[in-house]
Amino acid sequence: MGLTARDEESEVGAQQHRRKFTPQFKDEAVKLVIESGRPIAQVARDIGVNEGTLGNWVMIFRSEHAGDEPALTISERAELAQLRRDNQILRMEREFLKKAAAFFATEQTR
Repeated sequence: MGLTARDEESEVGAQQHRRKFTPQFKDEAVKLVIESGRPIAQVARDIGVNEGTLGNWVMIFRSEHAGDEPALTISERAELAQLRRDNQILRMEREFLKKAAAFFATEQTR
């Protein structure tokens, strides 16, 4: 999207280098997270910003615009519930497979 860490202003302290980002840079970074649906960590890596810093910007934006998002519809709630169930099943399967792999790895070394 053309957003880079070069769109920031640098400010050098006596002991540490601290970057100061312009409001426009912050807005664009938050917009990338919100509109693209990509994880904060991925966007942060892409634009050269610390993940925690971008996370703070997104959290502030969401708290300031909490009422702006429409409520979920009944079908969206049902889909969300189904996705959460699927996610739980996948997590359990992954844990089982990790334990099985560890078991068979120790069996081979005996």
